[in-house]
Amino acid sequence: MLHITNRFIKTMAVLFILINSSVLIASSDYYADLTIKVDTAGFVTIDGYSNYPDLLIENTQMYTFKDQNLWLLNITKNGNFSDFTFTLVLPQGSLINYIKSSANIRIKENQGGLIVEGFGKNANLSILVQYQLEKNIATFETNNNLFNIVLVGIILGLIVLFFIIYYIEKNQKSLIKNKSSNTFNIQNIKGLNDRQKDIMNLLQKSKIPLTQTEIQKELDISKAAVSRNVRRLELKDLIEKEQIGMSNLIRLKKQ
Repeated sequence: MLHITNRFIKTMAVLFILINSSVLIASSDYYADLTIKVDTAGFVTIDGYSNYPDLLIENTQMYTFKDQNLWLLNITKNGNFSDFTFTLVLPQGSLINYIKSSANIRIKENQGGLIVEGFGKNANLSILVQYQLEKNIATFETNNNLFNIVLVGIILGLIVLFFIIYYIEKNQKSLIKNKSSNTFNIQNIKGLNDRQKDIMNLLQKSKIPLTQTEIQKELDISKAAVSRNVRRLELKDLIEKEQIGMSNLIRLKKQ
């Protein structure tokens, strides 16, 4: 009876060990349902559900490495994952050069970015991706901002230049108008005799006012003729006199 009891105890002990071993083996299995996002600076966020220790993490660079313009993403977790799925979202503008995983994967494009979907069973979790950015988004945004600033500066400069040119042209037209107001076709003035036209032409050519004596000498006419015709031009409001001492300076009147 004692012998049977000892055998029973040994048998139960063996069964207990086997049951515990099965429990330990079963408990060593992991599961994971993950969303993995990678930004342009190589920061990785792993979200979702998993019983693997410290697998879920936010904003880490422990899984990415950069060599010049090439990026390498390496997420490898040893242990038996009885069931796992993941969705890997790479930065916009990414080009995959090489990819290897313990899962069955498929790659698709979504809104300018690449998404890698994977699922596997009874294997370790392994994701290895080499990629490069076709467009460095951060640099692109910086360059775009600089371009906008330069563009605004060019537009403002063109506006200022337009007003400067407009102001200069306006002043030039005003000067031309003022000059032309003192220069007119004497031949078209009605009611003038030849002597009066000669006097007008002489005053127009002269850059300074003339006295009646200077007009007399230049035109070689009598003093009385000069005085008489100057008086008539003055009455027609074509010339004006300015008395300086004993002399009268005569000039064309501004029209």
